[in-house]
Amino acid sequence: MDIREILEKRILVLDGAMGTMIQRYDLQEEDFRGERFKDHASELKGNNDLLSLTRPDIIRDIHKAYFEAGADIAETNTFTSTSIAQADYHLEDAVYDMNYASARIAREVADEFTAKESDKPRFVAGSIGPTNRSASITPDVNNPGYRNIDFDTLRKAYREQAKALLDGGVDLFLVETVFDTLNAKAALFGISELLEEENKQVPVMVSGTITDASGRTLSGQTTNAFLISLEHMPLLSIGLNCALGAKDLRPYLQTLARNARFFVSTHPNAGLPNEFGEYDQTPEEMAAQIEEFLGEGLINIVGGCCGTSPEHIRAIAGAAAKYSPRKLKTAVV
Repeated sequence: MDIREILEKRILVLDGAMGTMIQRYDLQEEDFRGERFKDHASELKGNNDLLSLTRPDIIRDIHKAYFEAGADIAETNTFTSTSIAQADYHLEDAVYDMNYASARIAREVADEFTAKESDKPRFVAGSIGPTNRSASITPDVNNPGYRNIDFDTLRKAYREQAKALLDGGVDLFLVETVFDTLNAKAALFGISELLEEENKQVPVMVSGTITDASGRTLSGQTTNAFLISLEHMPLLSIGLNCALGAKDLRPYLQTLARNARFFVSTHPNAGLPNEFGEYDQTPEEMAAQIEEFLGEGLINIVGGCCGTSPEHIRAIAGAAAKYSPRKLKTAVV
């Protein structure tokens, strides 16, 4: 069944945090190295995307846990799987394999659950993170015109990632945690080039991140400006994730719901981090906050970001099942 048809009938549930779950396994350097990278010169601990190659059993179990909790869409374990981000570990040559393996793991688990519940198809979203570079913001306060990345380099890196995800069998692309819209445009350009070359149509989700109480992205855009910058693209959905908890995202989701001609998504953090960088919000507390904008009819896709777990997703899925999805409307921006 086409995901658009389902979205018109009910709210779909995205999975939760991958990193939060990986932390529960207390992995060591050898887990990240495996056999393939045992002699790699750089330290690899913390490179979670690499686990799709070295500990696929863990990634498989995490996807399974989220689907069992009620998720309809699994994000691939590829948030940092671009040649740009993996350069920190000197693993640019492994990028295709990381993305392909991550997509295959998620695809196989999704298909297993769909086979068991044919009336509840599971989908796989290829997670495409923002990289650790910005095309709009200088890293040198003394040289405002300097950039350490350019649009074409970003486009090529995103296209490379998208190609591997597509080959691995994703149903969607999710360009997420966008802090710089120019980076997102490079990703969308790369994806569009790829799909045209492959003669395929794959829905694309975009999710930005509001960095603080100012209500702006890191590159300075308001939510409305973020929407206007991207609304020329034929997106499946536009939304917000990370940085803030559900309560703080509500006014910005209201803006998207009022103006976007696409479906609207959100996957907030489990509140704000405490002084130790940990997330204390319980599944029940998070679901209660999300239920407020579910009741307002603001969203079509909902899940969790940093600090969330299958327990959070189960509570969110339970809340989402009680409400109708936001209806698509003509943009009024």
